[in-house]
Amino acid sequence: MKISAVAALLLAASVLPAAAQSGPSVQEQMACRGDASKFCAEHIGKPPQMNACLRENKSKLSDSCRKVVESRGG
Repeated sequence: MKISAVAALLLAASVLPAAAQSGPSVQEQMACRGDASKFCAEHIGKPPQMNACLRENKSKLSDSCRKVVESRGG
């Protein structure tokens, strides 16, 4: 029984960081929706390209979207 609990903890520890690095939350998406459409429309549906485009246009972004980009390393 203890082995199963340890295995479950190890699995959870490996999954949680991956979830933290997953796509943007609904709040983050809403904060950047207008900016994404305005500056990066050609990248909608292409997350890596969208992220790069938002980083490249960071100085033009709304305050709320800029905070999201910065919080994600941009």
